[in-house]
Amino acid sequence: MKLKKDKIAGIIQKEISEIIQFELKDPKIGFITITDVEVSADLSQAKIYVSFLGQNARKEAGMKALERSKGFLRTQLAAKLSIRKVPQLVFLQDNALEQGYKIEKIIADIHKNESQ
Repeated sequence: MKLKKDKIAGIIQKEISEIIQFELKDPKIGFITITDVEVSADLSQAKIYVSFLGQNARKEAGMKALERSKGFLRTQLAAKLSIRKVPQLVFLQDNALEQGYKIEKIIADIHKNESQ
């Protein structure tokens, strides 16, 4: 069953990325990256982790635009998938990249202070 979940998650990630890039006409979304998709065991829900390029206000506007577009995205996804029931889409902000930059900066500062 895990193999099926992983395969469906990969397909959803690819298809949602393409739908957002080529079919969704909302300028508030801006530059977005789908970083990961987790599908529940019963395939009823897909958690879609997204990352935005830009300031916090841009990220908040992008998340609101995604929430408004859920119905359209799910409809388009249903046309592209060959499964009986398309999962509910839940968008979550992925802050791993920002956290990585902060950690990298802290380490660089520590090394800088040690060399002085």
